[in-house]
Amino acid sequence: MNAEFSIVSTAILLMFVIDPFGAVPIILSILKDVDITRRRRIIIREMIFGLAILTLFLFGGELFLNIFHLETESVRIAGAVIFFVIGIKMIFPGEEGSSGLYGSSKEPFMVPIAMPLIAGPSTLATLLVLGKSHADATGKLFGALLLAWFISALIMYLSPLLYKLLREKGLSALERLMGMLLLMMSVQMFIDGVRGLIHTF
Repeated sequence: MNAEFSIVSTAILLMFVIDPFGAVPIILSILKDVDITRRRRIIIREMIFGLAILTLFLFGGELFLNIFHLETESVRIAGAVIFFVIGIKMIFPGEEGSSGLYGSSKEPFMVPIAMPLIAGPSTLATLLVLGKSHADATGKLFGALLLAWFISALIMYLSPLLYKLLREKGLSALERLMGMLLLMMSVQMFIDGVRGLIHTF
């Protein structure tokens, strides 16, 4: 990733971390016993909750970093490692997959769709990294977050249709593709972090 901020590339990065295609089977599993009309309302409500949590963390994350005196380069390198691990898990999921992690017969409220599917630890850590790396572009970062959230929300809202079209194998292939792209972006972020660290000496 370049030091220059790009709303589109940042939105793509955030969407990869949120991983809406990977969340589709999970959402369908959680809401399998809920009426279709009610299901759509739940998804919209949970997406709004998730956005509120992400926004709160975006604007409050800088305070967290300042408390621990974290430098931009160290945060960027740590973020690259996080993205690398996420990408590896997306490409090589466990034998059980992710669809069985959040099974529930009750209607979800906040958990597990808003957290951790949307505003999970990985997404919150990503916002910390981006917020620290682009402290002077918080407004643009918020715009990128809104764009990533909107695309992810649309994919999750259309989850029944997507599942019918792509089925499990198609969704799995898309998730692996997103994981591969995330791996490449993480390597570039690591290179940028190391390059910036070298320039400080």
